[in-house]
Amino acid sequence: MARADSRLEPAPKIPPLTALRIVSRIGAFVRPYRRQVVYAAVGLLFAAAAVLAMGQGLRFVVDRGFSAGNAAELDRMLGAMLAVIIVVALATYTRFYFVSWLGERVTADLRRAVFDHLLRLPPSFFEITRTGEVISRLTNDTTMLETIIGSSASMAIRNSLLMIGGFVMLMLTSVKLTLLVLAGVPLVVTPIILFGRRVRRLARASQDRVGDVGAYVDEALHEVRTAQAYGHEEIDRKLFRERVEAAFATAKRRIRQRALLVATVIVLVFGAVGVILWIGGHDVVAGRLSPGQLSAFVFYAVLVASAVGTISEVIGDLQRAAGATERLFELLAIEPEIRAPAHPVPMPARARGIVSFDAVTFCYPSRPETAALDDFSLTVRAGEKIALVGPSGAGKTTVFALLLRFYDPQRGVVRIDDVDLKAADPLEVRRRLAVVPQDPVIFAASVLENVRYGRPDASDAEVLAACEAAFASEFIERLPEGYKSFLGERGVRLSGGQRQRLAIARAILANRPVLLLDEATSALDAESERVVQLALERLMAGRTVLMIAHRLATVRHADRIAVMDRGRIVAVGRHDDLTRESPLYARLAALQFGTPDAHISTSEAGAEAAIPHAAL
Repeated sequence: MARADSRLEPAPKIPPLTALRIVSRIGAFVRPYRRQVVYAAVGLLFAAAAVLAMGQGLRFVVDRGFSAGNAAELDRMLGAMLAVIIVVALATYTRFYFVSWLGERVTADLRRAVFDHLLRLPPSFFEITRTGEVISRLTNDTTMLETIIGSSASMAIRNSLLMIGGFVMLMLTSVKLTLLVLAGVPLVVTPIILFGRRVRRLARASQDRVGDVGAYVDEALHEVRTAQAYGHEEIDRKLFRERVEAAFATAKRRIRQRALLVATVIVLVFGAVGVILWIGGHDVVAGRLSPGQLSAFVFYAVLVASAVGTISEVIGDLQRAAGATERLFELLAIEPEIRAPAHPVPMPARARGIVSFDAVTFCYPSRPETAALDDFSLTVRAGEKIALVGPSGAGKTTVFALLLRFYDPQRGVVRIDDVDLKAADPLEVRRRLAVVPQDPVIFAASVLENVRYGRPDASDAEVLAACEAAFASEFIERLPEGYKSFLGERGVRLSGGQRQRLAIARAILANRPVLLLDEATSALDAESERVVQLALERLMAGRTVLMIAHRLATVRHADRIAVMDRGRIVAVGRHDDLTRESPLYARLAALQFGTPDAHISTSEAGAEAAIPHAAL
């Protein structure tokens, strides 16, 4: 199963300063929550100050308590340290709560903003972009930002304060030992940075391999029927096993480097502490330094070292978050090609349902050199039923796509009720249209929710009436929970005919003046087709209808038939006239109906269901 090319490519590695500028773009999402930012900042400052104060508390405990042998002073110093620890705990709680709250809140807002924007993008965007890649941006990348906002950013600020404050306290405690620490910093930090880079690189690779596993699972399980029908299970198991093992091999290398990093840190940090204790211990013995000063110095040295290590890790997180931010804002920066003009022309208050195409030429973005419609002109009068017939690729579905304003034509004008669709608000245009596709879309929800999709404010009684009119109530009532039954992903618990009847019920409930029917009865058996055809006749009464016709029942009920070929209308008329005057229609009719002259009577309507109908 090959993976399609994506328009959204992974971002390259970004320098730290550039990464900081990119991540700062999420400031617009943080700004509404200034109060929580202030609370978090106050908690952070108090926590950092209290931790630095603990070093001096340790010094006094050793010098005034242990060394002086003064039990009362020792008690007072330990009590003071306990108070400092309580301050640290309360300040840390405040910082952690509000920073984590900010991470979750901003991530939720960002996800909403991206999703809202995605819903405004036309189908042309998704023709050339992998949906899985977009979903990854919406979930994985926002999760990475949540980590930065809700954890890494505050850790970076906190450890920067501790590093600066700790270094100042080191200088105040012992200049000589501080200079020794500075001389040894490169020896300690360089290996940590080198190992850290390898770990981060392998962590990214590990995430990519896990992503490959997830993508393969998604594709394989969605198409499990095809896999089983072709006996492809063993090959799929082998391919999946290869991806799992690749993920494990990468994870194993990451774990090995991580283990080496931890071991290196232990040796270097404790080795450095040992050197400080050795030199400082001699200074204590010589009287140049008190035991409490040495204890405080070691405390601050460990504090500074851990702060430096944490900041180096946060820089890596910052770079990854910058890539995620860049990809998310890349999505938000995409301007929808189909949008309402600044001053849209309002649709008439009284909908008549007049549809017209005037010399329309249109090419899909993915096929810019092939015209799906070429100088296409057609006018449908109010209440008229028009059937579109023609071979595959003639442009029938494209007519529907332009009416729904999923795309705008490169030349020509599409109108509804004499309003140019380019000048109108797409939402207003689409509220005039109800669609029943050949392959109905059923959502992973209940029957009520699926039918109510056509009109969200409809009452339960109106939904039930629509299902009755679509002759869907008889099978709905047999479901385990009736109208509240969960239908499974893509309506997997229903047959094709049942899904189609729910789609018809949805269109009935929508009650819109123009109907677009993509052979709404094609998936039904003979008995279901008969009753649904009656429902459609009631639904079509008094409405303008454009139908993509594959079957006799559809052609019979059309006022006119428009024969399409290569994006043009080559003939328009009634069935009997077209069989005489249009060679293409006569050939298509003969292929379906199996009659040399293709003259069809009403009595032949029942027999045609068993005949292939892809051509009309």
